This record gives sequence, structure tokens and C-alpha cells, in this order.
Amino acid sequence: MPDNAGTSIPDIVIGRLPLYLRALRRLRQEDKQVTSSHELGQRLDISSAQIRKDLSHFGGFGKQGTGYQIDFLIEKLQVVLKINQEWMVVVIGAGNLGSAISHYRGFQDRGFRIAHLFDVNPAVIGQRIGDFVVRPISAMSETIRAENIKIAMLAVPAEHAQSVADQLVEAGVEAILNYAPININVPAKVQIQYIDPVTHLQRMTYYLDG
Repeated sequence: MPDNAGTSIPDIVIGRLPLYLRALRRLRQEDKQVTSSHELGQRLDISSAQIRKDLSHFGGFGKQGTGYQIDFLIEKLQVVLKINQEWMVVVIGAGNLGSAISHYRGFQDRGFRIAHLFDVNPAVIGQRIGDFVVRPISAMSETIRAENIKIAMLAVPAEHAQSVADQLVEAGVEAILNYAPININVPAKVQIQYIDPVTHLQRMTYYLDG
């Protein structure tokens, strides 16, 4: 398989790969062994030509007329996305959102493991939330360095997001999933994604009848 490091594959293509992987896993749960770009396209509302083009960036995964072996394609996409290994993740913020993230079981068997939960509030530090004892944010940087953790989820108030992100980057974190409703500045080498339900709702209301 071609090494995609340093290539100019559009980020929008990378963003569709997890959708393909999720659909393939659903197909496997339905006891299917083979699928096609047409079937994937129907499930995802993406054209079969686009799916074939996206996958072609990473090599040939299927044969014309026979489709894709589902287990094989799942395995290859996991390699492309580098989730054929387990990534440790820290969660910053033990409020309602951080607690919900820590309880979420959907990370298991999908390449990620929540390793630690940090907060600055003395009232919650030392408390058990699910499988975790909340640790002080003062221990965050040392822990990240010691355990070589590369991924963090940021679930703190907007006014604290930038300062916490700065600490994460300084400690060696290279990917941040930000739930705070604010854009934060990080170096170009650091990947950042935003999850703000309100912006998605506002985008949808544009299309609604008032």
C-alpha cells in the first residue's frame, strides 16, 4: 500500500474514510462479506465514483465486477487511518460533557482508549467518574509526557480552552478534539477538530421553513 505520509491527499477525502469504515462495520454486523461502491454509496449518500476515487488514493482494494471484501477493506482502512493500534486519549474537563465522554463506550475496539480525566476544580478532583478518578490539571503535562499521549479531548469552558490547549501542545499532544464553543490557535503540526452542536443546528435551520 502506498505510504500516504507527506502526500497532498485532500483532507475532505481523509474525512470520508471513517464514514466508509463505519458503514463497512455495519455491513459486517449484517453478516455480509462482500460489498460494492454502489452499495456503500447508497448507504452514505455518496456517489460510487467518488468512493472509488477516494479509495484509489491508497491502492487497489477491489476488483471490477466482484466488489470489495469487507474484512480486507476494513483492515486496510484501519492501517491508512493508523487505528490498527490503540491510541491513548486524555479528557480535559470533568463537567457534564467530560463525564459523558468518559462514560462513552464507543471508543472501545475502534482504536482509542480514554486514559485519564483531568480537571482544575478542587470539588471534583479525586472523585470517581465511571472508571476514572479525576486528576488535577497540574499533573496533566507530566502525565502526557511520561505516557507519550498524542491525543486530547477538550471539554472546558470557552474562556479556558486556549490556555489549556497551549499546555497540551507544550506537553506533546498532536491532535485535539475541541468541544469548547471557540476556535483555538495551535501550531500547524497539530491537528484540531471542533464539535459544537449549536453551529450544526444553526446550519440546519437555514434550510427550514420559518
